[in-house]
Amino acid sequence: MSLKSIGAKIFARYIRKKIDAWASKPEATQQKVFKELIDQAKDTKFGKDHDFGKIKTYRDFAEKIPVRDYEELKPWVDKMVAGEADVLWPGKPLYYAKTSGTTSGAKYIPLTKESMPTHINAARNAILCYIAETGNASFVDGKMIFLQGSPELDEKNGVKLGRLSGIVAHYVPSYLQKNRMPSWETNCIEDWETKVDAIVEETRNEDMTVISGIPSWVQMYFERLHQKTGQKVGDLFKNFELFIYGGVNYEPYRAKFENLIGRKVDSIELYPASEGFFAFQDKQNEKGMLLQLDSGMFYEFIKADEFFDENPKRLTIGEVETGVNYVMLISSNAGLWAYNLGDTVQFTSTKPYRVMVSGRIKHFISAFGEHVIAKEVEEAMQLATAQTKARISEFTVAPQITPENDELPYHEWFIEFEKEPEDLEAFRKILDKSLQEQNSYYFDLIEGKILQPLKIARVPSNGFQKYMKSIGKLGGQNKLPRLANDRKIAAVLEEIIEA
Repeated sequence: MSLKSIGAKIFARYIRKKIDAWASKPEATQQKVFKELIDQAKDTKFGKDHDFGKIKTYRDFAEKIPVRDYEELKPWVDKMVAGEADVLWPGKPLYYAKTSGTTSGAKYIPLTKESMPTHINAARNAILCYIAETGNASFVDGKMIFLQGSPELDEKNGVKLGRLSGIVAHYVPSYLQKNRMPSWETNCIEDWETKVDAIVEETRNEDMTVISGIPSWVQMYFERLHQKTGQKVGDLFKNFELFIYGGVNYEPYRAKFENLIGRKVDSIELYPASEGFFAFQDKQNEKGMLLQLDSGMFYEFIKADEFFDENPKRLTIGEVETGVNYVMLISSNAGLWAYNLGDTVQFTSTKPYRVMVSGRIKHFISAFGEHVIAKEVEEAMQLATAQTKARISEFTVAPQITPENDELPYHEWFIEFEKEPEDLEAFRKILDKSLQEQNSYYFDLIEGKILQPLKIARVPSNGFQKYMKSIGKLGGQNKLPRLANDRKIAAVLEEIIEA
C-alpha cells in the first residue's frame, strides 16, 4: 500500500467524522448558515433593497424575499456583469459560470471566494466518504479522468467566465495533478467529438482507475475506446474501480455500461450545478445523496404540486417528508436568494437528510393532467430493461396530442436501443404498466379511455447524438430532457428516424 493511499484513508476518516457531526444536527446547522448569509449580505444592494438588517427569523426572510428564478433575479445579475460590486454578495465574484438560458439567453451564475471552495470540497468529500466506508484507496495511485468542458476562460469586466466544469479544472489539488487526465491541451479542445477521440488516444494505454462525467458522454468515450481497441473497458483498464457521475440518473444506463465495461464497478453519484454542489452519495448501499447542509447554502422546499399556486407554502429542512416531490430553493454565499433552481427532489431519508433528483419543474408531461415526472419514466425504463435484458443508449418521452386516424392520444417514447428486447410488445407493456402503477393520474386516463397506452418509436444508432449536435449541445455538461410537454424534440427525432 502506497503512502498516498494510507494518507487518503486517514484523511477520509477525519472528514467522515466532520460530516457526521453536522449531519446529526441538521436544523441547527441550517440556522447557523442562514444567520451567516444574512449578516454577510446585509450591506449589499440586494440586502438593502430587501431590508436584510431587519431580518431576525426565517419567517422574516420568507416575507421579504420572494421566490425567484434566474430571469427574475437577472436585473441584479446584470449590474454585477456590468462591473458593479456589492450587488448580490460583498465585492465582485471570482467567476461567472456561463450556461445556456431559456428566455434570457446566456445565464451568468456568480461564483465567489466563499462559494468556490464548497464545489471543490464536496467533490473531494464524496471520494473520501467512499474510502472511509469501503477501505478501498488503491485507486488514488492510478490515473483519473474527468470528462469536462474546456478550462479556457473568457473575461467580462474583470471577472473570468466559462463553463463550471472548466472553472473547476483550475482547482485540481496538486497531489492529483500527476494522476489527472486528459492533458490540458486536450481538455481545451472545443469540438466534443474531436476531444473524445483525442482523450481515447491519450488514455488507451494508461492505468485508468477512476472515470468521471455525465453518463451519456462517458458512454460515448467507452464506445470509442471499444471501437479503437476491440476490448471491453474493464479489460483495457484492469484497475478501473470507480465511476463517478452526476447530471442524470445512471440507472437507465447501468446495463449498457456494465456491458461496455464487462464487469461491475463501484459508483458515486454527485449532484453538482453551477449554482452550488448540493449533494453526493455518501453510502454505497443507501438510496439517495447526502444533502450538503453545511456548505454555505440555506435550503427551502415547496411541494411540486403546489408550486404554481398563488402563495405556496415554503418549508425548511425540519418540515420536509420522505417520498414527496419538492421544488428546491437555495440562498447561497454566491449571492442567490430564494432561488428556484428548477429541480425537483424527493427525500429518501431524514436521518440524515438524503435526496434524489426526481426531475425538473418545467420538464414533465401533463398534456392531459397526468403530471408524469422524470423519476417515474426512469423507474419504468429500469424495470423494463431489467426484465427483458434489453439495453438502451438514450430515451425521451413526448405527448402525441393529435394522432392520425381518430386514435386516442398517447405518450410516445423515443428509444435508442443498444440491444433490443426479444419481444418489443412485452417491453412496451412493462413500461406502461409501471407508469400506471406509479402515477394514479396516468392510470385513470388510461382506464377512462382518455389516453391509449404508450407507443415506442425506435431511434437509430447515434440518433440522439445527431440530435444534440444539431442543436449545438453535443458533449460537455449538456443533458437531454427526459420529458417535454411539446413535440419540439420529437419533431427532430422523427426526421432522424425517417432519414
